[in-house]
Amino acid sequence: MSELFDAVDALVASRSPLPPPAERKRLRQAHGLTLDEIATALKVRRATLSGWEAGKTEPRPPERDAYARLLKQLARLYPPDPQPTGPEPAVPEAAPAPAAPAAPTDAPTTPTAVSEPEPPAQAVSHPRRTVRPARTSDASPPAPRPRTPPEPTGGDPRFANGPLLVLDADPEGRVTGYGVGGLVLDVPAKSLPALVEWTLRDARLGAPRLHPCGQDADPLLVLTEAACERYGLPPHLPEPERLAGRLPQDHKVLKQLDRADWRLTRRGFGPWARIYRPAQGRTRQCVQLCIPSWNALDPRTWGDAARLEPAGLARVLGTYAARVTTPRGSTAVTGLELMTALNPPTRAGEPDESGRRHREHRPGSLGEHPVDCAPCEAPDGHPLLAHLPRFHQRGPAEMLLEEAYDWARELTDAECMRRYLVGIDVNLAFGAAANGAVVGLASPPVHVTAPAFDPALPGSWLVDLSHVDLSRVRLGDRWRELRGDLLPSPFTPTGERPTGPAWYATPTVAYAVELGYDVAPREAWIREDKGRYLDGWYKRLRDAYVRTMGDLGVADKLPPADFLDAMAGHRQRDPEMAMVLDAVKSTVKGGIGKLRERARGGGWKPGQAWPALSRPTWRPDVRAAVISRARTNMHRKMLNLAAEAGRYPVAVLSDCAVYAADGPSPLHVLPYDEAGRTVPGSFRIGVSPGMVKHEGTQSTLWAEEMREKHGETLNLARYIKTGDVTAGDDEE
Repeated sequence: MSELFDAVDALVASRSPLPPPAERKRLRQAHGLTLDEIATALKVRRATLSGWEAGKTEPRPPERDAYARLLKQLARLYPPDPQPTGPEPAVPEAAPAPAAPAAPTDAPTTPTAVSEPEPPAQAVSHPRRTVRPARTSDASPPAPRPRTPPEPTGGDPRFANGPLLVLDADPEGRVTGYGVGGLVLDVPAKSLPALVEWTLRDARLGAPRLHPCGQDADPLLVLTEAACERYGLPPHLPEPERLAGRLPQDHKVLKQLDRADWRLTRRGFGPWARIYRPAQGRTRQCVQLCIPSWNALDPRTWGDAARLEPAGLARVLGTYAARVTTPRGSTAVTGLELMTALNPPTRAGEPDESGRRHREHRPGSLGEHPVDCAPCEAPDGHPLLAHLPRFHQRGPAEMLLEEAYDWARELTDAECMRRYLVGIDVNLAFGAAANGAVVGLASPPVHVTAPAFDPALPGSWLVDLSHVDLSRVRLGDRWRELRGDLLPSPFTPTGERPTGPAWYATPTVAYAVELGYDVAPREAWIREDKGRYLDGWYKRLRDAYVRTMGDLGVADKLPPADFLDAMAGHRQRDPEMAMVLDAVKSTVKGGIGKLRERARGGGWKPGQAWPALSRPTWRPDVRAAVISRARTNMHRKMLNLAAEAGRYPVAVLSDCAVYAADGPSPLHVLPYDEAGRTVPGSFRIGVSPGMVKHEGTQSTLWAEEMREKHGETLNLARYIKTGDVTAGDDEE
């Protein structure tokens, strides 16, 4: 009889009534639940639950009964409200807006004021947490139900609602803000000037400073296409404006901002717009806008984040903001801003006779004024090189050329007999190289002639390293004989042996000394004011990387085999966290590259200064030191592996090395003993920066076919991941 009852119960459960899809989402958000929380409770995938809420699929037993039970209980707690007919109810007051010491550093652009802005919305004293379903084309959403935001728990009450909001509008023009942790706020502002006012006065958005001498992060508003239309902005930039990267100064929204005394930075109103008023004493008034439909979130660094629904986009950007910093533009720009946020250029000095404190240089920083680079460190077109003849090509003895590896060689007969080529990739290679790097700080370089080399002194050195022979090198306290012809030179990006004097950063020359060879610099540009400026930057990005990998199911300190298993399909476990991971990696690589930003457009001509040169963080010497360390770190690992295991790379591209092997796994390349130890000083498999992961595997036959088709100079490391020459990518 019990079996019959169970069968009847199962039959009833298979037809458990469910509310419409939009109501399912409303109930979940009303209780502050995330898709992940419910998916975990029902033991289904997040994508499955998302499909139920979107109406694309319907749950089946036994999950259907449990899901119906959950929604039924939530419906008792949060019944739908009737359509309101009177004014909105009053809400309690919020904490005052945050104060910070300075205004934006970019020079303002003042639009022409020609017309009155639309009247601002009636101010409310506190943002209301509301819950409403996503916009649909066939039904109007129910009226919002006010709900008091949760009180801050241990955080700064000025920023109780997090660093950002993603704004979306429904067909009736009501705007909803989606924040971190499932927060949903009703946004009462009816115009863009009113929106900026509301954000600074009532929204309680922003993030506390990362250093006691720094500044609090400005609130960030992310506008969907519907929100753009609601506030008078085009959902997509027209062709002329898209090429210019900003709205024209006579656009009606810019006129509204100008009449309301709001200003824009020199970048104008583009995908990342900063709207501010000049500082009043210590009060900072600045709001940043991000418009994904204007290509603010580059798919090369953010993946498909711009296509996410507002709540999902808030989760991605909010996680990045919490672990790295609030985005300030591209990931490269954000990486550079993070350096300054963690190591501010100034601090408050001692009180003077009147008791007032004045700003002074903070030791250990790059300072608040730009520093000229050495002539050898200047890229082509720099004003320091204006005296050179037109079309002059500088050689290694005239310019510092510290770049990442791009080297490949032919396979030996023994390597051709192996079945596979296995690529291993160094995790966060440039970040690991930045850790512990001693770089010049706020003082300009000093030129010296015939100096004694000092490995502790950052700078650029003109020295001849052509005598360094990789066939005989010193490893530790003994000399080793190697196949030097099978290894790239550590002194050039191409891996070719240098033929005479050339400029090198300190880490490259120090590596030549480490290999057992004497060096005699002819001249140098050195920096006495030095420090480990990037250590804090690396540690924050390292923690963000490792934590995000943990969210994707790749834990720290896993045994090599378990790590490789966890890496298989890790991006599919949580696609949104995979977007955060890509952004973190791009922040590292882009931030280092931004230290030597080149001139871009704007009618620039060689010999003229470009805007980036006015930044204290325009430091090509710092970039060169980091890349030099990354390349020599890579070579040191390859050298130790060759000395102890007789394994030599066949191709190297930046942080990826390719080896011939008998099996398809990195475990067939890197020798591990039963105790889990591998060659000291060589590659180690793991999640931490500086350790390696599997980049890809192809057959030896594939390599021969590719080189026959595309030439012997083809770098196999570039295409080892996909095997497709047209789709290969070089990612960090």
